[in-house]
Amino acid sequence: MTTLLSADGESPVIEGAIEEAPGAAPPAVEDPAAAGAGPSGADGLAGALATPPGGGASVEPPFEPPPPGRTRFRGPQPSGDGRTPPGVSQAGSSYLQYLPGVYHENQFLSRFLLIFESILSPVTRTSENLHHYFDPYVTPPEMVDWLGSWLGLVLDERWPEERRRNLIAAATELYQWRGTKYGLSEFLRLYTGIEPEIIEPTLREVANNRSRAYRFTVRIRVPRDAGISRALIESIIDAEKPAFAACTLELIEE
Repeated sequence: MTTLLSADGESPVIEGAIEEAPGAAPPAVEDPAAAGAGPSGADGLAGALATPPGGGASVEPPFEPPPPGRTRFRGPQPSGDGRTPPGVSQAGSSYLQYLPGVYHENQFLSRFLLIFESILSPVTRTSENLHHYFDPYVTPPEMVDWLGSWLGLVLDERWPEERRRNLIAAATELYQWRGTKYGLSEFLRLYTGIEPEIIEPTLREVANNRSRAYRFTVRIRVPRDAGISRALIESIIDAEKPAFAACTLELIEE
């Protein structure tokens, strides 16, 4: 059983059995000149081949339009001039300056490197501005506590951000005065914004009462709506005062 298909490869034309007798010779090819089917001789054959079908009219190749609702380009539409990746202003990569001069004439390589430059440029800008992350007044808010940890400061999240930045900026100087009256006064001033009053006993008072030798008083006058935590001030005093000294805090609201 043999099936013959049409030119489109789908529609069957003849379907049936073709049997050949054993040893049968192939059918003879009929001479077109003898049968009168066309021009005779070699000239007639050449003329038939030189003449296109349809009496000499040109034949256009078949054009099949795309199905409705579809376009030939289905990918993302390009933007800009089609030469520069998004986010890159120049038409050539600046990475070429790091390559030998022979590569500078290759326009394709210049455009190809723009792909990597557009990906790595945020990292490059960060590294070029790395010094700003160590400036307490410029670093992003999420980096403030991290920067304070480099200086050994434990910053309470209840502290206002501005005061935490001021404290980090003054940390190196405060460490030189840690455990002294001046150091404690500066620390409290940076946090509260108010100059504290630190009262120490005189020599006469200590001579009359030896128990007052290592005791002092911190007095701070604050507005009622200042929102300053007493517990937080006490924690600052405990961290900055000498370990053997005792302190009395007087927080006066006005």
